[in-house]
Amino acid sequence: MRLVAWWALISSSCAPVLLVVGFTTATLLEEPGYNPVTQTISVLAAGNHRGYLVLTGTLIAVGTCYMATAWGLRAAKLSGRLCLAGGGVAAILLTVFPAPRTGGSMSHGAVVGVGFTLLALWPVFATRRGRRAPWGLRFVPSVVVSALMWMGAAWFLFEVESDGAAGVAERVVTSVQALWPVVVVASCLWQARRQARRRAAVAQART
Repeated sequence: MRLVAWWALISSSCAPVLLVVGFTTATLLEEPGYNPVTQTISVLAAGNHRGYLVLTGTLIAVGTCYMATAWGLRAAKLSGRLCLAGGGVAAILLTVFPAPRTGGSMSHGAVVGVGFTLLALWPVFATRRGRRAPWGLRFVPSVVVSALMWMGAAWFLFEVESDGAAGVAERVVTSVQALWPVVVVASCLWQARRQARRRAAVAQART
């Protein structure tokens, strides 16, 4: 079985690029009253904001990238792949349950919470044991990156409660979550290349 489909590198690499370009563009299109340091990305998706269409398209595209990567990442355990795909579905559902311009939304908050949890847990659930496992699917780096995501969530909540830099915290956490699939896919491709070289060397030695 192939460790990963070649196109998973494209889908995983597109996710962080689309995310950063999307929320940056939406911020530039927003009214002067919007503060990207203290206000969250979700505010940009409110229906009466100029960045609405940009951020809505971004969430759909990023969610689709997550689902495609989960489909192609055959080396990961099924539970981890399902979590990654679920995170993609949650990103798309955010377009159905956008944050209101003012105040909170229980449905939006629930989707955000579920989506974050799935994307924070998928590295751990996707791990493989053994020395032959790709680096990105090994237990230690997976646990470390998952812990960093949870620490980022705690940072975000602290900033929200203290009326601080919630926008910065959210952008950092979501960017890390979008980057990790790229690392995993790249490590799988590198491992597959190593295995191919070993098989070629063994075959050559036998001839």
